[in-house]
Amino acid sequence: VDGTTAVSVVYSFLQGYSNKVSYYIPDRYDEGYGISKLGIDFAKEKKITLIIALDCGIRSLELVAYAKSLGIDFIICDHHLPGDELPDAVAVLDPKRADATYPFKELSGCGIGFKLVQAFNQKNNREVDTLYEYLDLVVVSIASDIVEMNGENRILAYFGLKQINESPRIGIQALLNTYKQKSNYSISDIVFGLGPKINAAGRIADAGAAVKLLIEIDFHEAVTFTKVLLERNT
Repeated sequence: VDGTTAVSVVYSFLQGYSNKVSYYIPDRYDEGYGISKLGIDFAKEKKITLIIALDCGIRSLELVAYAKSLGIDFIICDHHLPGDELPDAVAVLDPKRADATYPFKELSGCGIGFKLVQAFNQKNNREVDTLYEYLDLVVVSIASDIVEMNGENRILAYFGLKQINESPRIGIQALLNTYKQKSNYSISDIVFGLGPKINAAGRIADAGAAVKLLIEIDFHEAVTFTKVLLERNT
C-alpha cells in the first residue's frame, strides 16, 4: 500500500506539469520488490532519463550505478534504514540516513513522496493548498504501513482523514462504497477496510491495478478497478 500510494501521489502531481511522466510497478514474482534491472531496461527503452524510486532503493547501489551507466538519473525516496553507503543518485531522500537533519524520522514511504512534491511546489512558488488533495493517499499509507502515529505522521493523518471524510478522490470513494457506509471514517476503517484491498493487488498479481484505481478520475472506471481489487482480496 505504501509504495502504491506514493506512486499515485507523485505521478498525479507531476502529470500537472508534464505529459512526459509515466509509472512503473515491478512484478513481485518476476522482479521482486523495489528497483529492478527489468525496470531500468524498460526506462532505457522508453528513453526515460530520470527515475524516482518510491518506498525503495536505499540499498540498491549496483542497480542505481547500472542506470547511471545508461544515462539514467535516480531520485531515491525511501524510509528504510540505509546501509553503510548510499546509492550514487542525484538525490537521496531518507530521514534515516546518518547525515539527515530532517527532524521527523518516521515518515511513511508515501510521506516522503509527499515531501518531494511539497519541495517541488515550494521551488515553483505554488500555494501549499494545491497539495491538500493528496493527503487522502498519505493517510492511507500511514495507516496501512502501521508507522508511528505521532509527530508529523499524526498531523498528516489528521488532515488526510479530513480529506477522506469531506472530499475523497474518486478511487478511494469507490473503495469506500464497498465498505461500511459511515458519516465519519477513522484510521481503523483504513487499516481494516481499505488497506487490505489495495494491498491484495500486488500480493496476487500486478500492483498496477491499485495505482490505476487511485489515479482514476472517472467514477465508472474506478468501480471497474475496484471490482478487480475485491476479487483479488477475496
